[in-house]
Amino acid sequence: MNSKVFMVIRILLGLFVLVFGLNKFFHFIPMEEPTGDTGAYFGALINSKTLMLVAVVEILAGVALIFNKFGALMTVILMSVSVNALLFHLTLDPANSAGAAVLLLLNILALVGYKDKYKELLS
Repeated sequence: MNSKVFMVIRILLGLFVLVFGLNKFFHFIPMEEPTGDTGAYFGALINSKTLMLVAVVEILAGVALIFNKFGALMTVILMSVSVNALLFHLTLDPANSAGAAVLLLLNILALVGYKDKYKELLS
């Protein structure tokens, strides 16, 4: 992958997760109050403090990707967040699944960009 294209993908992914991680603390992006199954799901995530852990992971990964420090590790860690976000939206909020699909696509592209870093791990 071209190094400039990879840099853009890496920074876009970093900004994406940084903004949404910070939003979990500061609530600057207006969102509807979840209801029904979505409300129950978010209620469980909030009560168990899992959502705060996800926010911290997103913030750390975003900063790491933007500054290109430990990006390969953070991209692997973010894969679980990306897959879960897409599955959540596809099952409980299909109308708003585009953002999660973009997150997963950026994450996969970043993994491909870091493929040389994983050769030792996968050999």
